[in-house]
Amino acid sequence: MKYTQIKETCLYISDLDLAENFYSGIMEMAVISKSPNRHIFFRCGTSVLLCFLPEVTKKEENLPPHYAIGKQHIAFEVSKKDYLKTKSDLLEKGITITHEQEWGNKQKSFYFEDPFGHVLEIVPFGIWE
Repeated sequence: MKYTQIKETCLYISDLDLAENFYSGIMEMAVISKSPNRHIFFRCGTSVLLCFLPEVTKKEENLPPHYAIGKQHIAFEVSKKDYLKTKSDLLEKGITITHEQEWGNKQKSFYFEDPFGHVLEIVPFGIWE
């Protein structure tokens, strides 16, 4: 099998408007779909971030039921030249950096939380190379 990427990633949230304010307003991702009382989807580069209300999707009948609980984790990749600007922009928007990690390849990433307590990370391009 030859995969090209992970196309969609899901987070399970409790409030669609709060997710929209954070992911569209603060993280600057375009909303591509919003279904009241079910989901909101965002464009993230060539991928899609799906945010679902788990109490709805765990009862799915047309699609396989799915949901999660607890602190989920997603890392968002930015170009190496945009890493420090992204960090600065998020700090200016009131985001608290909870951890910064220096990896074995001398690159750094930083962590913060969304309004639902999910652990988000910003990584520079090439961190897994």
